[in-house]
Amino acid sequence: MATSKFVVKMAPYPLLTTVAVVPLVLSVLLGVSLSWYPLIALLAALPTFAAYNYWFATIARPVRPQKGLPGKKISDYLVLTDAALNAKYGKSKIPAETFFEAYFDQKIDLPNGADMLDTLEARHDWVSFTFTLNQALFFLTQWIPETLWHSKKQDEDQVREHYDRGDDFYNWFCECTHFTRDGPIIRVVVSNSRRATATSTLAAVGAPSPSTPRRLAPNATGVTLSSNQAAWGRKKAEENGVSDRVEILRMDYRDIPKDRKFNKITCLEMAEHVGVRKFQEFMLQVRDLLEDDGLFFLQIAGLRRAWQYEDLIWGLFMAKYVFPGADASAPLNWVIEQAERAGYEVYTVDTVGVHYSATIYRWYLNWMKNKDKIIDKYGVRWFRIWEVFLAWSTIIARQGSATVYQITLHKNLNGFDRTRFFSRRLKA
Repeated sequence: MATSKFVVKMAPYPLLTTVAVVPLVLSVLLGVSLSWYPLIALLAALPTFAAYNYWFATIARPVRPQKGLPGKKISDYLVLTDAALNAKYGKSKIPAETFFEAYFDQKIDLPNGADMLDTLEARHDWVSFTFTLNQALFFLTQWIPETLWHSKKQDEDQVREHYDRGDDFYNWFCECTHFTRDGPIIRVVVSNSRRATATSTLAAVGAPSPSTPRRLAPNATGVTLSSNQAAWGRKKAEENGVSDRVEILRMDYRDIPKDRKFNKITCLEMAEHVGVRKFQEFMLQVRDLLEDDGLFFLQIAGLRRAWQYEDLIWGLFMAKYVFPGADASAPLNWVIEQAERAGYEVYTVDTVGVHYSATIYRWYLNWMKNKDKIIDKYGVRWFRIWEVFLAWSTIIARQGSATVYQITLHKNLNGFDRTRFFSRRLKA
């Protein structure tokens, strides 16, 4: 199906018009004066937004239609064991959220020998990326409040539920412990800090990495909310003989002592959980902790600006099932705007989403390899949630729906020595 340029370009304007007109219509129907319009508009904005996108996702032509599909029937991809589901969707496409919930509850299975990743590769044959009532309720009653709130307790509960799961859980998919980051990406922290020596001061916010050889180890402070991650980090520091140079603080980032100063700060995919509302405060806080000649390495996951409905539905899936509270996963232009507003200059930006896809694919293979062990310990539902997450995220990162940015920043000061990034022979 050909992409409709009209639909793509004009989509935002009908939305804004609808959000503006609906309160006016409600005012007339309710017989109240126009002085009530601002209040009605405020109350109706989010429900109107949700209803409009449900309708638009249902009728709009796909922005990036998938080509080369097998063209098979839904029964070739899924076994609908629930009679009601089979009656409703046995011959038609099934909404993505309906499929996930039914698959997690074992009301849908894959045919014998079928692989989830292969099945999702042909998802446009059998799934429709339309919104459901459950997604609308989740968006209005959970996603919006959590995005607006982001209290210390909320963040701690969400982070610890994820990272304080079992050591076996992480070993079964990434063959490591307490990190959902692949090895090469973690090592960028060291390679990006070429002057990291025993006299350097490094702060790692969100994911301390104490496995650096002693001859290269800086004086490092790690900050995490996870008790298990903190314990693992201290153990690794001891094993590598750098415990005298490594300090790991189990605390909220907002409680990092303000009198500390570091010449290198890293933040590995933790900033998403800071949230949109508090992101600028976080960037200013890091700036205050950074020496004037220091570097800030920010690794952050983000969504593309030219989104499609699959991207939004994947984001809601992640917020509900995998990483709740990570609402600052935003397009690159928003992150750069926040950084520059906080007084940073951007030195480098790398987009490594396709590398992340390759990493997640390997995690998926590990997860499937350990299927029986995972089900014995955590049950079928938990296994299936992460089966879908890893398989779908492999595709999402590969096709550009979401990606990972590695951004190196420094304070935008007149006196900052920008020639330090060049070799001596290139200097005037």
